[in-house]
Amino acid sequence: MIQPTNSSEWSENLTFDELSIGQSARLLRTLTLQDIQAFAAVSGDTNPAHLNPAYANDTLFHGVIGHGMWSGALISALLGTQFPGPGTIYLEQALRFVRPVRIGDTLTVTATVLSKDEVKKAVELDCLVVNQKNEKVLQGMAKVLAPTVKVRLPKINAPTIQLFDPQARFRELLSLADGMAPMRCAVVHPCDVGSLSGALDAARHGLMIPLLIGPKEKILAVAREAGLDLGESEILHVPYSHAAAERAAELAATGQVDALMKGSLHTDELIAAVLQRKELRTGRRMSHVFRFDVPLYSKPLLITDAALNIRPSLGEKVDIVQNAIDFARIMGVEQPRVAILSAVETVNPNIPSTIDAAALCKMADRGQIKGGVLDGPLAFDNAISAQAAAIKHIESPVSGQADILLVPDLESGNMLAKQLEYLAGASGSGIVLGARIPIALTSRADGPQARVASALLALLIVQHNRTLHAAAPRSIPAASPAGTAPVPTDTTRQRA
Repeated sequence: MIQPTNSSEWSENLTFDELSIGQSARLLRTLTLQDIQAFAAVSGDTNPAHLNPAYANDTLFHGVIGHGMWSGALISALLGTQFPGPGTIYLEQALRFVRPVRIGDTLTVTATVLSKDEVKKAVELDCLVVNQKNEKVLQGMAKVLAPTVKVRLPKINAPTIQLFDPQARFRELLSLADGMAPMRCAVVHPCDVGSLSGALDAARHGLMIPLLIGPKEKILAVAREAGLDLGESEILHVPYSHAAAERAAELAATGQVDALMKGSLHTDELIAAVLQRKELRTGRRMSHVFRFDVPLYSKPLLITDAALNIRPSLGEKVDIVQNAIDFARIMGVEQPRVAILSAVETVNPNIPSTIDAAALCKMADRGQIKGGVLDGPLAFDNAISAQAAAIKHIESPVSGQADILLVPDLESGNMLAKQLEYLAGASGSGIVLGARIPIALTSRADGPQARVASALLALLIVQHNRTLHAAAPRSIPAASPAGTAPVPTDTTRQRA
């Protein structure tokens, strides 16, 4: 083991014999929002007085306050690490809370020896905590067994806690739709609990007015069994999933609905029905985008295409990346940074995805792909981590700042997306772009929250189209949900 060379890197205790009556030590700590969140996560104490500013403002304290036991834990930290230090055993702790601690308060924790029991090697200590105004916050008495053996050990750094609040991220995402009118959305074959409850939740959040298309009795049976209240949701009866997809596409083509949401049918059924309607084509290839909130990444991450295009050609990747760029701009990213992924970061004739990446970057340089900053090929680590890129001497405007990951094919993209969700704790949602209307598309394994988030993505596109339509002269067709694709003169590229 490497030994510390600096005395400040050592932790040394005071034995029972080294302690004297009146001797004291202190510790300083400033309360942060992260401290409150971490303490709530570890303790399970999610009292809204500590975590909900709107609620806390109406309480006796008129604002968010720290947990009382967080201040008490500072006493434990002082006794366990410094005074007496390693080897100390807690016997008793009495506390009296005098005033609240708020974010930004700096606390001074002082412990003073009151008495010593020579037989039991027990020590009583007066404990006092004051804030930066020298106002008493907490006081009490601790009784410990002091160490009898001198110990000098390397200091142990506390483990890093990565705070990630999925509900807070979810609320932040939903806030993007504040003030928007709900969309008319056809929910296609919602014949399982997940898809039906997701649609109803999206309606309750004010995101959409659902039209449930499928076998009426089956939908009603699912609602009864799950205890779901359909409210005023309209049900359009069709006998089976294929008919539901065709009817939904017809309604979208005639402008009776603004968006589609996938229910419990296969994706290819729904997409095939949309492709059969020429009115819904834009000249762009349809593609899917996952949006993820990843705990260890600083901003939302889009992944495309991990659901529709199995092994896209270079020409098809042009549409896929342009769809994603236009969507990211709708989401508020002014100039999205696109990392074109491969297994390596250099062009290799034996790895076709590296050649495609180089070609896409050059096409962006020539204006064939607009609105984003592209770089590739990049391995996943170089795309996500600027440090990894620096180690490999890669100079990139995208490394460590990627907004969009363009994957080589569906297999790699699907595995990456599911790894982020199931191993990294990411919260995901999904949308299909490139048609005249957005399609909220999620996995059958996704829960209602992912479906609500997907509906939110669709509503943002619908609102974008409303704005374009309102601003455009009547003779000019509205732009596609993916961005600015015109009405196609050649639709041969629109295929499944």
